[in-house]
Amino acid sequence: MKYKKIVNLWILVTAFTSFSQQTTLPDNEPIRDAYAFTLKSIHGEHVNFEAYKGKVTLMVNVASKCGFTPQYEGLQALHDKYKDLGFSVIAFPCNNFGEEEPGTSIEILKFCRENYQITFPLMAKLDVQGENQSPIYKFLTTHSDFRGPIKWNFEKYLVNKSGKVVGRFDPEIEPDDKTLIKEILKALDN
Repeated sequence: MKYKKIVNLWILVTAFTSFSQQTTLPDNEPIRDAYAFTLKSIHGEHVNFEAYKGKVTLMVNVASKCGFTPQYEGLQALHDKYKDLGFSVIAFPCNNFGEEEPGTSIEILKFCRENYQITFPLMAKLDVQGENQSPIYKFLTTHSDFRGPIKWNFEKYLVNKSGKVVGRFDPEIEPDDKTLIKEILKALDN
């Protein structure tokens, strides 16, 4: 009887893991856009990224104790400047690099609000690489013209109105970089 419970638990865990790492639609069609995902917000609410179709987004993996953390200020300024044109920054806290995001959701949210007055969407902490890589980051790093592993915190993916990745910017690229802004404006115009 104990063996049967262990097997049933293993089946349940395997099924959940397979579902949570899924990068195909139920009918086995590959996911073709970054807006095909539903993830949890930092508040624990489910966010269907279909809501971002028709908008341009800058998806950024972030951390509170990183040398690039001051980029939060520039990301907020970018969000504020272009949000009325259909643009949004979406931040994904992660602890994959140098354990620079050890905090809980409450601690991350408090840090972002108190230090940088962040109003753009913050998602729940996730993995952007490794065995537990989030499906959205599996998509971003393998299903676009900008493939490859994430280098560090504050790597930026520019996603157009239809959910296609149209740009990738290294962590060293500041939010006010002219090339980044040019690409955002180009995506907003299309």
